[in-house]
Amino acid sequence: MKEVHIVVGVAAIVVNALAGIYGGWRWWRVEPRTVWFWRLLRAGQALVVIEAALGGVLELTDRKAPGLHLLYGLLPVLVSFLGEQLRLASAQMVLDARGYESAEAVGELPEAEQRSVVVSILRREVGVMALAALVVVGLLARAAGTA
Repeated sequence: MKEVHIVVGVAAIVVNALAGIYGGWRWWRVEPRTVWFWRLLRAGQALVVIEAALGGVLELTDRKAPGLHLLYGLLPVLVSFLGEQLRLASAQMVLDARGYESAEAVGELPEAEQRSVVVSILRREVGVMALAALVVVGLLARAAGTA
């Protein structure tokens, strides 16, 4: 079981690193078509949850890990959750920054301006989640170092 925990941990680090780097690149290039980023990100998040669950099973079966390992192992779940909350709020932040009260107000704009707002929202979402993925990588690497 410990070997599976290690393999899933390494996979979580690699997939989240790929998602963070690819998402950062797409954010920097202002490219809103990011289907592969979202697939990588969701796979990385799933691996983090599986990794935490495996760690929980190991902890319950009397394989006690150091306290720092537990902390660094659980923080990625929290970071992913907080990243999702910021992602959900990003649309409203962009609308507020541009002085629009709602998405309906954007619908009344010319098509080019609508696209500009949508690209800004998507870019912010990708940026937030890419950064969250990179933070997760750091935390998982630290967890591996404290095992």
